[in-house]
Amino acid sequence: MLATLPVRNPRTGENDTEIPVASREDIDKIAARLKQSQPEWTNQGLAHRISVLQSWKEQIIAASGEIGEALCVDTGRRLLSLFEVSNTISSIDQWCAQAPDMIQDVSGRSSAHPHIRYQSQDVPYPLVGVISPWNFPLTLSVIDTIPALLAGCSVIVKPSEITPRFIIPLMKTIEAVPELKNVLHFVTGAGETGAALIDASNIVCFTGSVATGRKVAEQAARNFIPVFLELGGKDPLIILGSANLDDAVTAAVRGSVINTGQACQSIERIYVHNSIREEFIERLTNSAMDTALNTPDIHQGAIGPLIFAKQAEIIRQQLDDALSKGAIIRTGGQIENHGGLWCQPTVLTNVDHSMDIMREETFGPIMPVMGFDTKEEVINLANDTDFGLSASIIGATEEEALEIGTQINAGAISIQDASLTTVFRDAEKSAFKLSGMGGSRMGPTALKRFYRRKAIIISEAAPAPISLFDESNAP
Repeated sequence: MLATLPVRNPRTGENDTEIPVASREDIDKIAARLKQSQPEWTNQGLAHRISVLQSWKEQIIAASGEIGEALCVDTGRRLLSLFEVSNTISSIDQWCAQAPDMIQDVSGRSSAHPHIRYQSQDVPYPLVGVISPWNFPLTLSVIDTIPALLAGCSVIVKPSEITPRFIIPLMKTIEAVPELKNVLHFVTGAGETGAALIDASNIVCFTGSVATGRKVAEQAARNFIPVFLELGGKDPLIILGSANLDDAVTAAVRGSVINTGQACQSIERIYVHNSIREEFIERLTNSAMDTALNTPDIHQGAIGPLIFAKQAEIIRQQLDDALSKGAIIRTGGQIENHGGLWCQPTVLTNVDHSMDIMREETFGPIMPVMGFDTKEEVINLANDTDFGLSASIIGATEEEALEIGTQINAGAISIQDASLTTVFRDAEKSAFKLSGMGGSRMGPTALKRFYRRKAIIISEAAPAPISLFDESNAP
């Protein structure tokens, strides 16, 4: 195995740094250290863990400029990188505020045997392994980490080798909080490092592609440990004939091209009622044409580079497949080389479900638009997918949109806007179909994933003798 891996700069296309590859031996040593520290971390209590995480937050605030700049280089976009840092800071506060209500023992008395009472004990898993992707490198490396730490677990994180630069300044903030560095560590490496992390962990959280998610789930199953998977999406946006077109276009463009479409909850299919289809397409095309690339100046434009070079080829293949089957490009449609690889916001029409671009995850700023006539038709189209992460519906009224939304097989439904899961994390949601498995990472039960519940059962009467079960007592 290589001792280091080259890392590509998405804005220049050049390999301009390298990262060390953590070996299986390295992972085992780190895991052993973190597991050894975990019981004390748990026993010191929630208030202490909150205090330590607040100290970490202060270190992140102090290093926010350095972390943000590293993320800018990792992803080639600036504003969302700075949002990732500020969102991490606010996420620590939110979890610290919510945790006391979530971590509470339960006690009671048996309804069938009044002399028996019980009390519960939530026992944290010793070591949580987190494997996170490249599209939101910081956010998705801490989204499971923060609640797991508050639950009393130790955590080892392997972010994507595509966007690893932020790890160095972030690890400095961890090292500055002595009690935290005993229970939290970030490692670098590729697939073999991730496989070693799974073997060393007691529970795994993975965010990424369906193909890799299957491998993670299979390995976790062999190890007989729980796994939580947040995988791909092919999210539909449904625009009813009564919808306000200005709102519909605004939501469609933002929901499709934010972060260059490199988000699992991006809008990747647009269904618009035929009565407004042509006007919608014209407005959508004009809006897409007005949305600029952020090259050569990272401080200008809304569309960053394609972070992962291989994703450009997937987008190109899907566009070629669609065009060969009759799709029409209204604007965009080209992978552009400006040192790194960019893709203009692209509007496609004359599409159908025989095309890969309507069935496979794209992960790019592509807006394929398909018309419909009836509610039953569009519900069937939206549900005609292997994915079920989220969906969006826009109509004249909330009630009209809800009528459709309640019939879509997806874990989160945005009403009167698109992709609201990017900003709203308070409600529990499940991933349907191939979009994932395991409990929600959102809402009040998210922290509970990191516990096993122990029941302490207490009798207040003398033990029952075996003679009570003598067959002679049978009627």
